[in-house]
Amino acid sequence: MNATLVAVVLSLFSAVAYAAAAVAQERLASGDSEAGMARLLATGAWWWTVVLNAGAALLHVVALKYGPLTVVQPLGALTLVAAVPLGARVAGRRVDGAEWRGTALTLLGLAAVLVAASGPAPDKVLSVPEALAVAGTTAVVIGVLARRGARPGLRHASASGFASGVASALTQTVTVAATDRSGPLLSAQVIGVALLVAVFAAGGLLLSQTAYRGGLGAPLAVVTLSNPVAAAAIGLALLGERLRGGAGGILLALAGAGLASWGVVLLTRVRPAVALAAPDDDHPVAAVLALEARSASSEPALMPRQPGRRSEPGHLTPL
Repeated sequence: MNATLVAVVLSLFSAVAYAAAAVAQERLASGDSEAGMARLLATGAWWWTVVLNAGAALLHVVALKYGPLTVVQPLGALTLVAAVPLGARVAGRRVDGAEWRGTALTLLGLAAVLVAASGPAPDKVLSVPEALAVAGTTAVVIGVLARRGARPGLRHASASGFASGVASALTQTVTVAATDRSGPLLSAQVIGVALLVAVFAAGGLLLSQTAYRGGLGAPLAVVTLSNPVAAAAIGLALLGERLRGGAGGILLALAGAGLASWGVVLLTRVRPAVALAAPDDDHPVAAVLALEARSASSEPALMPRQPGRRSEPGHLTPL
């Protein structure tokens, strides 16, 4: 079987597992936004998300053995695509038109990137100095993004994406070096880089958990976009990976990346209506609250009436 096809199939299953873990993490984080990491670590459900992430990571590792970073990492956007129906299912609602459009654009863009980036199985790895330089630079970037300040969710999501992308690049080095029969299985290079992988993978997981406290859509999209950016930069700059087709291939890859990014942005802009249980007819208060909630989710936001401005009966001024 073609190596690139194997990498694509494994990446697909990995994305579904990552999406399931992200949906579960978001529900745990939003269920108690004041809960700290210590409390989450004591929750059995959170450890199930760790198991899902570990399974997804294992599939991802094998995919990196068969496909270059410029192919495998962009397919990480499938995580957001898979999270849309999974999140809708868990919330008890339907996937709306905007979500389907975002999904279609993301898939179309990924297809274009895949055509341009398809290449042979990787055979070059990062040297120890290169791995240390990448790790040090990434640690500085993560430290800047993880500082206290405004909009910590998106900054933590960016840091999580960079950490995961670098972890993937380092993982590919470990995988290729460990399976190289010309050298020892557990060389100093393999062991050292594997430790860096563990640190960045764990950091990415914890940063994503804190990012999801403000919701799933935008943080997951930022993780989805920043991850392949970091990994592809390493692949192109240090691992000798190239896009096929010369200038035409570069244009195709850029167009595909633009479409996929647009699709991801559309997915983050969707504000799904809250799924409501059927009101109890014997409980009028529940029925009224359900009706008001449905009205709030379907009506545009309202501006307060300006002083001195007449408003006709029944007329509402939308934003």
